[in-house]
Amino acid sequence: MALPVPLPILAIILVALVFDYSNGFHDAANSIATVVSTRVLSPRQAVAWAAFFNFVAFAVFGVHVARTIAKGTVDPSVVTPAIVLAALTGALLWNVLTWWLGLPTSSSHALIGAFVGAGLVAAGPRAIVASGLIKTAAFIVVSPVIGLVLGWVFMLAVMWIFRRSTPRRVDTLFRQLQLVSAAAFSLGHGSNDAQKTAGIITALLYSTHQLTGEFHIPLWVIVSSYGAIGLGTLSGGWRIVKTMGMNITKLQPVGGFCAEAAGSVALFGASALGIPVSTTHTITGAIIGSGVSATRKLSAVKWGVAGRIVWAWVLTMPAAGIVAALCWFAIHFAGMR
Repeated sequence: MALPVPLPILAIILVALVFDYSNGFHDAANSIATVVSTRVLSPRQAVAWAAFFNFVAFAVFGVHVARTIAKGTVDPSVVTPAIVLAALTGALLWNVLTWWLGLPTSSSHALIGAFVGAGLVAAGPRAIVASGLIKTAAFIVVSPVIGLVLGWVFMLAVMWIFRRSTPRRVDTLFRQLQLVSAAAFSLGHGSNDAQKTAGIITALLYSTHQLTGEFHIPLWVIVSSYGAIGLGTLSGGWRIVKTMGMNITKLQPVGGFCAEAAGSVALFGASALGIPVSTTHTITGAIIGSGVSATRKLSAVKWGVAGRIVWAWVLTMPAAGIVAALCWFAIHFAGMR
């Protein structure tokens, strides 16, 4: 990297890390809602547990998702500091709004939608990498379905394996196992979500020629992105924890374990393939799947709450894109290119 980095670029990187912090804060519910609602850990213990595994995920997974964000949604040749700043600002504003409303929307899709929205108004349709955008949009539907199916299957398998065990023994065992599943899901959360901010920062550095040569994600970008999301998770997001852990369906430790295990498997696979999925969508589907499997009743799920969440999912990418487009116009007229 060329040194020193200009102050305007450093300021945009700081905004990116603030967004990453808000991602951890907003999506803390994904990692801890089940373990808190089943009372396996206190809220303070749960956020510390999740934050640690959010951060160490950088040592476990590669940077495939970061590459997808940096090169696979908006054409790198049209990216400018104004586009990146508008995308980050739009996504951050959407995160704050949905946190205030207690809606577990996707910070990932907010960032991608905002990046696309800013790129579209700045450079027109040529700015969009259609294949990457279609793949990301498709997984708005695919990731919760995968989570739901895996949650249902895991719960069914556990119920069959422990069919002769007493409820007390099962509860005691899965209170311990849920610590493992919560850690695994937090690893998956960090592996997928922190990389999105790393990808945005890297796109900015290449577009301003702070990085040159073969495409790579600098180590300092990776560490700072994972650190910011870990700190955000440590701060918690209790409004969304209540929606995720208590308002969708009632969970016992065994159900919490199955939901987290299912979500972890889905996220590990997506990260390995470089697919930027929503941890929110994935764990919500897994919670519903495990809840339905445990009771064998569709009425176990509060479909009114689930429906409100789905509408928020559908609106996230276009809404964040519109907000980012407005931010780009404001930044552009202020004289920034």
